[in-house]
Amino acid sequence: MPITERRTFLKLALLAAPVIGTRVWSSPARALSSEARKKRIVIVGAGLAGLVAGYELTKSGQDVTILEAQLRPGGRVQTIREPFSDALYAEAGAARIPDNHELTLRYIKHFGLTLVPFYPKQKDRVFLLGGKRIRVPAGADLDLSQVPLVMTPEERRLGMSGLAKKYMGEAIGQIGDPTAPDWLNGPAKAYDNLNMAEYLKKQGASEGAIRLLELPVATPEDDPASLLWDLRESRYESHETTRYKIDGGNDLLPKAFAAKLAPIIRYGCPVVRIEQDSTKIRATVAQAGTHHTFEADRLICTVPFPVLRKVEISPNLSDTKRKAIDELAYDTITRVVLQCRTRYWEKDGYNGFGVSDLPQEIWHASFDQPGTRGLLVSYMYFALGQRVGALSEEDRLAFVAREMNKLHPGLVDNLEGHFSKVWAADPWAGGAAAIPAPGQMRTLCAGIENPEGRVHFAGEHTSHWTGWMQGALESGLRAAREVTDAVS
Repeated sequence: MPITERRTFLKLALLAAPVIGTRVWSSPARALSSEARKKRIVIVGAGLAGLVAGYELTKSGQDVTILEAQLRPGGRVQTIREPFSDALYAEAGAARIPDNHELTLRYIKHFGLTLVPFYPKQKDRVFLLGGKRIRVPAGADLDLSQVPLVMTPEERRLGMSGLAKKYMGEAIGQIGDPTAPDWLNGPAKAYDNLNMAEYLKKQGASEGAIRLLELPVATPEDDPASLLWDLRESRYESHETTRYKIDGGNDLLPKAFAAKLAPIIRYGCPVVRIEQDSTKIRATVAQAGTHHTFEADRLICTVPFPVLRKVEISPNLSDTKRKAIDELAYDTITRVVLQCRTRYWEKDGYNGFGVSDLPQEIWHASFDQPGTRGLLVSYMYFALGQRVGALSEEDRLAFVAREMNKLHPGLVDNLEGHFSKVWAADPWAGGAAAIPAPGQMRTLCAGIENPEGRVHFAGEHTSHWTGWMQGALESGLRAAREVTDAVS
């Protein structure tokens, strides 16, 4: 899952902030009870949520079948190896693993996978702000005296870390524990009906400060996310010290699950209908022009809501659940990976990472991979991701190459090919991650994880860690426990 780093800069200010306790919000991966009666369980979707649920339910003795529409496991964890040369690879989906995502780290260790740093510790990043290229040493704060945007003298002295703390620190401390049962009815609810730009303006932030704090995902004019979602993300991020990735590609985690579950996964089986009564539940899949029905005692649905909108469900779900399925907002992320003949930017002392106020985030996906070729990634969120995703493949490449050349001049002479992923156009995702719009946290997301009859729900969109592998894993374990309790 394209799991996101919503605000590149906010974390810098909050790492040492005293407003938050030391709690790590992770669900323990304790074993499910083996005392429950053996029942048939159907899981829809072989992303991380479905895989972890299937893995733990199988270990506890349940009869599990996983139905996956695609021919691969992982869902929005997708490592791209083709069409790149020299065994290079990049992440089209979930990319970063924070060091306080204990549940994700636990399963990575369980399967014997190796973690490596996501960000390089050497060389410099590059920022393109107001048309000016600014060099920033790896791990250092952006020098605001170099930024050609309108800010107050005080804001420039504070730096990015100081700006984040000044304008966001108090609110992050006030929202309370996001995992508390009545969290959305407490002080947090006051922050749900506006977006970040609106809040920062009320706090007296300058236009330039607002624009910087919105980076790298949006501009003040087109930020569609609830401020409360932003604050929750920043609260979690304030306890990070670093971020990792899995050596060899993040898809090694879902592949490890899938290898253990191979006999019970049915690939190429998109579910088109779910029907339940007082005794059983049935999932009907369409395959090769025919339909096949799987009957079970319980069903765990892990597919993203844009996909679930196209599934016939009988009897219909509650009005509250149906409204959430129909209206929950998803990020329209587009990623374009450029294969370059050489890592020419390194000769100038750059590590290939950066940000531009287009806005976009730039990664060098292959900085720790062998060889002389390199992969630069343009990561575009929300409005920009939607606009670029709507372009033809040729026009999309031309746009990204032109913008990338502004950050790393010389790209055109080194460009060999590309790969692009438009998550909103993916028929099995419909978007990169659930990012609630203003007002949706207290309405659509309240109780979004609750089961409906024999249907249980999992996936990052039903968790407190929307957009993260941690959220998918946590939700899958929760649903597995619900099912175990239901059949006990």
